[in-house]
Amino acid sequence: MDLWPAIDIRDGKCVRLHQGDFETVTEYGDPVEVATQYLDAGAKQLHVVDLDAARTGDQSNRETILRMVRRTQLMIQVGGGVRDEESAAALLDHGVARVVIGTAAVSEDQSFLSGLMERWPARIAVGLDYRVGRDAYGGVRRELAVRGWTEMSGVSIERALARLAWLPLAGVIVTDIARDGTGAGPDLVEYAELLDATDLPIIASGGVSSAADIARLARLAKGERRLSGVIVGKALLSGLLTVADASRAALELTR
Repeated sequence: MDLWPAIDIRDGKCVRLHQGDFETVTEYGDPVEVATQYLDAGAKQLHVVDLDAARTGDQSNRETILRMVRRTQLMIQVGGGVRDEESAAALLDHGVARVVIGTAAVSEDQSFLSGLMERWPARIAVGLDYRVGRDAYGGVRRELAVRGWTEMSGVSIERALARLAWLPLAGVIVTDIARDGTGAGPDLVEYAELLDATDLPIIASGGVSSAADIARLARLAKGERRLSGVIVGKALLSGLLTVADASRAALELTR
């Protein structure tokens, strides 16, 4: 299972939100310096979210992201505000390894995604960020949020995965927004259900606070299916967890 340290960027700074709330922000300095620290600590991948682009389409953080690419040898995947081919090209043609499509991936029309994958094979991932609620019958409903988590889509995560099933995606990043930035632990039940429901590569995101959380995700399986990766943000930024310990836990099954 791959470890993806996470850097969220807002107004040119590395930040973390609490449960997706843009009014509850903790700053951690220069994103390029944080990326370099992760590289020096042994990280091989990096997950970057441009919060300004995700919420408003503002691309002012793009140069910061490209400096991260130039300064490190990390495999960097970037999400946030990639809603057309031009914005994808501005990243993928300048050293970003993957782009993550969020809002545009929830649409019933999959021509945009398929077009991106035709131009950049194996370099397109999808981000599905959900909030847990109740349906009309009192059952659990996991509804996807869009536009930087500021709007609800009316689409369940299960419905979105069914639409995406035929696409050769590089990964599907699944985030429980209520757990993101809280350290409450990952939604193991949901990830087990998703492994059973789709053949797409699933990357877990949200709530990880310890090496034990990562090891539990690494051991999670449905038949031969296991998680492709785990994204860890606040636990690394706050010092609760080191890259070395997180990496060892992600390799739990091979130790």
